[in-house]
Amino acid sequence: MIVFSGFFFFELLILYFIPKSAIRSGSASIVESTAVVSLNREQTSAGLPVRLKIPEIDVDAAIEHIGLTPDGAMDTPKGPAEVAWFNLGPHPGENGSAVIAGHYGWKDNAPAVFDNLHKLRKSDKISIEDEKGAIITFVVREIRIYGKDEAAPDVFGSNDGKAHLNLVTCAGVWNKPEKTRSDRLIVFADKEEAE
Repeated sequence: MIVFSGFFFFELLILYFIPKSAIRSGSASIVESTAVVSLNREQTSAGLPVRLKIPEIDVDAAIEHIGLTPDGAMDTPKGPAEVAWFNLGPHPGENGSAVIAGHYGWKDNAPAVFDNLHKLRKSDKISIEDEKGAIITFVVREIRIYGKDEAAPDVFGSNDGKAHLNLVTCAGVWNKPEKTRSDRLIVFADKEEAE
């Protein structure tokens, strides 16, 4: 994913992945409320995420905390080496679907954090370190490719009462006029159960 102002990809995340009831009628702006992604802050035991580690693809990245841009789109990580947690959703490790985005295909062919995300396989491990030093481990369940205009409500939502982590990046062919790629790659992971 290449960074341009007003990047279309994350606007699509908001328009297609967050429940329509959370979006103001007739605009891409999100209702200013902590209920945007139906948070249950009574369950908050997880600290704020600070690092994402994926040994299988040599990722060890700082986690930024992002919300929405002024036009109501999900914000993006500032640079190619960081990832960004959507802080209007659950903390990683809380019930529901925590979402972390990272760049792919950075400008001038510079390496980006999620360039190799497509290489992950079912059962690979992903870990999040929080500000308290706790490590939460997730196990890859599935990897899916969506068209850029395809609805995928399960990225931000989960009703099974379990903790999930979904990693999001671009994939596919670069469309220069639209300044976006043709596809979205999503890694769906589930919190590893204690033995």
